[in-house]
This record gives sequence, C-alpha cells and structure tokens, in this order.
Amino acid sequence: MPLFLAEQGIPQTVMRVGGTAEVRQFLENLGVTIGSSITVISNTTSGLIVNIRETRLAISHEMATKIII
Repeated sequence: MPLFLAEQGIPQTVMRVGGTAEVRQFLENLGVTIGSSITVISNTTSGLIVNIRETRLAISHEMATKIII
C-alpha cells in the first residue's frame, strides 16, 4: 500500500520505491531505500512528515504515492 495510507506512529518497512529513475534517486538520497523503516508522524492536506533513519522529512502526497510499504 502507498505510504500516504499508513497509520500515524506505526513503523512500516519500505517494500518498493517507484517513479522515474530521478525520483527513485532523489528518495534514495533522502534515505528512503528498500527495507528501511519509515514512520508517518503527521499526515496533512499539504503532505506528510515522516521519520526515517532518525531524520524527519516532509514529503508531498505525490512523492508518498511512490513509496510502497
């Protein structure tokens, strides 16, 4: 399921990262890699705040659709 559907506060495992090669590289540079643990901290109308590798990131819903958990 896409990351934006995940419940807040529950750690999830990244199963797949989709999108173009540039999008995948961008997310990989942020630390979003297959097998990494990711937790949704906040899900708002403007995007998500997630915790990955002890770092908080703000990502858009469009980017969150590319991250499959």
